[in-house]
Amino acid sequence: MKYLITGLGNIGDEYQHTRHNIGFDVLDAFAKASNICFEDKRYGAVAEYKFKGRVFILLKPSTFMNLSGKAINYWLQKENIPFENFLVILDDLALPLGTLRIKPKGSDGGHNGLKSINEVLGRQDYTRVRFGIGNEFSKGYQVDFVLGKWTSDEKKILETRIPIAVDIIKSFGTIGTQLTMTQFSNK
Repeated sequence: MKYLITGLGNIGDEYQHTRHNIGFDVLDAFAKASNICFEDKRYGAVAEYKFKGRVFILLKPSTFMNLSGKAINYWLQKENIPFENFLVILDDLALPLGTLRIKPKGSDGGHNGLKSINEVLGRQDYTRVRFGIGNEFSKGYQVDFVLGKWTSDEKKILETRIPIAVDIIKSFGTIGTQLTMTQFSNK
């Protein structure tokens, strides 16, 4: 069984370790913990991990956030991955910092990465892990906040939350969305 696990973010040094790139950071932590490396391939950096008879294809799209759907669609088709085996990890302003919310479907909620995925794939019924980045910004400074680097206090919180996001990915691939939601609902 194959799974496509996509972390959303933007490529380029100026976006590295920003709040908007938490999807990339989660996949980087997954790769590091699993001793695997990403390779630059078509439409993104890709790594493959085998776990309990499953193959996880990790994708960090190189299409920038607003065109994430193009990369995801390509890799779903290339690897012949069933749609129900697709998971996306993204930042969420509406959730407190470090909160992890697993949803089996939903709207884009104003997130440009999800908007692109929904438009290209023509559906919204895919599993997503929303990683709370908080909303500690003044009116009119949302873009600066989202594209800003983590503070040292925020990094301390991330050190404990990112490993849980990695566990969620493994759980999704082994026991499915519903049981994963139950298992991680209060963590």
